[in-house]
Order: sequence, then C-alpha cells, then structure tokens
Amino acid sequence: MKNEFLKKYKKSISGVLSCYDRVVIKGTLHTACFADGMMSIMNRKHTKYKYYRSFVSPHRDKIYQNTEQISKQEQVPIEFIRNSRAVRKEDLVQAKIATRGDHSGLVCILSAMERCNNYRYNYDKQTGKSKLLSVKGRCLHYYFYFLDDYLGLCYLRVPTWAPFQLQFYFNAHNWLAIQLDKAGIAYEQRDNAFVHIADYEKAQAISDSFEVKKVHQLLEKYALAYCPAAFDLSPVGYHWSIMQLEYATDVVFKDSKTLGPIYDEILKTMMHTVTPDDVARFLGRKYLHGKNNMDLNTTFKQVKRQEMRRLKHVMGASSIKMYDKFGQVLRIETTTNNTTNFYHYRSVDHRDGSQTSKVAPVKKSIYSLKDLVPIMKGCNFRYLKFIAAIDAPISGQKRLQKITKSTKVNNRSYKGFNFFDSDDEKLLFAIAKGDFCIKGFANKNLRKFIPEKSTAQISRLLKRLHVKGLIKKIGNSYRYYMTTLGRKTVNTALKIKELFIVQNLDYA
Repeated sequence: MKNEFLKKYKKSISGVLSCYDRVVIKGTLHTACFADGMMSIMNRKHTKYKYYRSFVSPHRDKIYQNTEQISKQEQVPIEFIRNSRAVRKEDLVQAKIATRGDHSGLVCILSAMERCNNYRYNYDKQTGKSKLLSVKGRCLHYYFYFLDDYLGLCYLRVPTWAPFQLQFYFNAHNWLAIQLDKAGIAYEQRDNAFVHIADYEKAQAISDSFEVKKVHQLLEKYALAYCPAAFDLSPVGYHWSIMQLEYATDVVFKDSKTLGPIYDEILKTMMHTVTPDDVARFLGRKYLHGKNNMDLNTTFKQVKRQEMRRLKHVMGASSIKMYDKFGQVLRIETTTNNTTNFYHYRSVDHRDGSQTSKVAPVKKSIYSLKDLVPIMKGCNFRYLKFIAAIDAPISGQKRLQKITKSTKVNNRSYKGFNFFDSDDEKLLFAIAKGDFCIKGFANKNLRKFIPEKSTAQISRLLKRLHVKGLIKKIGNSYRYYMTTLGRKTVNTALKIKELFIVQNLDYA
C-alpha cells in the first residue's frame, strides 16, 4: 500500500478496489448531428428545407412501430411516465427484476416526454435564403432497460425525433460482478459497491482489463435493434462519445465500527479546509489560472436510501466526492461531464496532416475510457493522500510541539516556527500551495509569494524548513518538495488555528 492513507489504516482495511462506476455514453449520427449535415441529407434527397417536418416524420413513425413490435414480441408493455420527477426509473426497474428474475434480456420499456435536440426551418427575407437552425425541443423518448450478459443492467434512451441522439448507460461495478463470477472469485455486493471480495488484487486486475472495443460492439448492436430508423436517415451510423463518467476508489474497512469515527473526523475537517487550489490539484491541474480559474462549490448531503453521507467538491464540469457507503466503504469518486478537462501525453493530428506528440486534452471518444483510468485513479489517490495529512487535534498538537521548539545543528540554532507570526504563517502557506505539488519549488518561486524577503533570507528560511524535516531537497537540483511530515504538520497546524482557536475567539 503506497498511499499514506492506506498505510495509516492498513490494519483496519480489508481491501481496496478502483473501478468505473456510472458510465453514460452519447451517440450522435455522423452526418445528421448538426444543421448543415441535415441540410446535406435533404439536398441529396432533393427535398426543400421547409418540408423538414414531413421529411423526418416517417422515421419517427418507424421508431413507434419498431418499439410496439418489440413490446409484443418480448411481452413487455410500454409504460408511460407522466411525471419523471415523482418517479424514480431505477426503482421501477428493480421491482421488475425482482419479479422476472435476473436473467438476460429486456426488462421493461418506459416512455416519457423529455427535452431533445431539434431543427427548425428558417427563411431570411433579407438574403432570400432558407436553412435549418439547431433548437431545443421536446419529444417522446423510449427507455429500453435490459440485462446484458457482459455489462449487466443497461438502458438505451431513444428519442423519437431527428437527429435521434442516443444515450446509453451502464454501471461498471455490475460488469465487474459478472467477471468475478466467471473467474470464480467470491464477493458480496450491495447496490453499486463491494463490501467484500475474496481476492482484491485479482479483482483490480480484472477491473483494469475493461474492453472498450466490446462495449463499442454492443452499442452498435443495441442502436440498430432499438433505433433502426436512424440508420435509414444516416447509413454511416453513430459516433459514440463519453457524456458522463464516474471513477470510484473504494477503501473497504473490516467493519463499520472502525470507519465511523475516522469518517466523522475527516468529514468535519474537510468541509472547512478544502480550498480551490486543493481541488485543482486533486483533479490534476497544477494551479488555478486562466481557464482553470473556476469557482469551487462544496456541498454536504446525507443519503438515507443508501445509508451514507456525501461530501462533494465541484469545479467546472468535474468534481470529486467522498462517501461512507453502508458505514463500511470509504469511497472517493472523481466525476466529469467533459473529459477535455483532463490532460495526457498523446499524438495530436493537425489540420495540415502532420502529427506531433504532446500533452493535450483527453478526447471525448469512448476509446478514451482506457486512457482515463490512470488519470482518474490518480485524482482519487491524491484526495486520499490529502486526507492522510489531516489528523485529530491531539496527534496534530504533538507534531506542532516538535517544530515549534528551537533546534541546534552543527552548533547553530534554528528557531521553531510560530504559527501566530505573520512571516512564518506566510511562509507555510506558500510552501503548502498546490502549485508546487508536482514539480516542487525553488528559491525564486517563494520570492513571488514573499517579495519582501531577499534571496539570502529565503535561503535561510529553506534551511530552517529543511532542518525541521518539513521539506526535502530534490537530488541534483535547487528545488525542494514538502515531506509527508511537512504536509501533515503544516495542514494540521493551520487547521488547528483556523478551526479551533479562531472559532473559539469568535464565540468569546
């Protein structure tokens, strides 16, 4: 266990598992997903744009007929949901599975009036030209819920109006459960979490072997089965991209009595201490600037249905969450609605036909699922590392005492740090910034945050930090990084001041 948190509670942890959780994939027709593309299709059919509605209506009717035919063949009625907010589709589906059993096949067909992408005819009187405009509208949607032999419970959401943008959902924990059954590995699953696995290492290896190509084949299969009219409109078919994604790291404790007190302390501290710079670092950004300069929204929620408390930090289209699922599983989960928020080293194609390899945003294609595993796992483990640096006040005070006393090295005395001294506080805030987590810091970096100090004065401060064991020098360089002791000590000391002393003075 390399992570500091896992080392710290090693005796209380039965296993660790990282796996995709909720995966939502969007399917868009290659040639019909934008207004100009739809106009090109109508041009090839020699149809005027003003007849757009009558042009796509037969495709809508074909989806109606196909769905009714499937309903009769499978003996699964179509159930219309009038108020989607009042009814949880998942509850209806689970009730169906409890009645029919968990064998593969179609579980149910739900329908609802929901928002969709659409096109509208527009005539410009000034130019005398007509065209189609992209607009938002409403149409009837079908939800086909089914149990797949490979992915488990899935659904395909099919709109009945062009451009027929599909939505496909599965939960990778269900996929993993199927693979564990095939491998003969015993486990206990509650909802979307494993509270016990006989062999966590083998389970992790299986999780990391997730096959995107197999998922792509299934997407094509179900799109053709449940939305054949789309292929009549655009024979090229669908492009599949990542719409929503969750990657979870579950730390499974041996019992709820152990996790409960630990989570109480973590939750109480994290709600008040996580900063935008911290979340940026968790999500793999060096620091906040330019387009990364986004607000942080931290929320707490108690979910009675799943017996858990959730702390969520949202920054832009991505977030990182923490749960205590069933009082036994500490889940850290990175989520995103936009994979381009994350970066990795890859080949980039340019408009002139050339290629270069450089750090670039992760593509939205479903084939990025493989590349996102180490990236999102890294986000979760950075969060766990941060948690490990936060201790209960008693142990934190012991470390605080250690670095506040004077130390003598080679007949030279180095005074301790005073956390109520403005200069010392400014120095500790500077070295604790997320900017320096990846590449460390040098004398010139600190001068930007402490401009009133000279180069020589900064050097003496670095020596003082080094003697106290709060920083360590990077070999063959003039750069430093914070040690584990340094991060724990600085975080604990600053939080003690912020959470306990300052608050008590407020109430005095």
